Amino acid sequence: MINKEISKIIKLRKSIYPKDFNSKKIDKKTIIEILENANHAPTHKMTQPWFFKVFSGNSKQKLLKAIISHNKEMTSMAKEKLNFNFEKTSHIICVCMSRNSGILPEWEEIAATAMAVQNIWLSCVNVDIGGYWSTPKFTPTIKDFLSLSNTQRCLGFFYLGRHDFVNKRNIKRKNIEEETEWFV
Repeated sequence: MINKEISKIIKLRKSIYPKDFNSKKIDKKTIIEILENANHAPTHKMTQPWFFKVFSGNSKQKLLKAIISHNKEMTSMAKEKLNFNFEKTSHIICVCMSRNSGILPEWEEIAATAMAVQNIWLSCVNVDIGGYWSTPKFTPTIKDFLSLSNTQRCLGFFYLGRHDFVNKRNIKRKNIEEETEWFV
């Protein structure tokens, strides 16, 4: 039988957007614990392709300036929204991936990194920490700012912030029994 607590945590995982954060800071010890959980994601051949660049405090403004300076076509409304999100957020994690061997297909490295992000999300359940993974189109434009090599890429930003509410969502999931074909 599957552990009911694990099933509960998985079902409680949800996106909480930066607009809903309360601007309270998350302590570094908690961030490290979250990243340690991310580091236990499954990975084929133990390539562990994920790595993270964490921005908090004043460094968030440096990241914001880099994004805006590399994206001249960004509208003033988009800049304002991004600035607002950065202000409400405690930490912004740039989710990065490194192509380690070239032996594995890239999709497997991306999938492993996404599993690490899922572990980040699951770590936020029941501790008043909200999370949101954003994959904006401008992410590739800040490769130099992030000091990424040619075999590395940023797969988006994971916004982390404290929140005060429990928003009970009633999202209807598809019926998995209708979506599963059994062969015996």
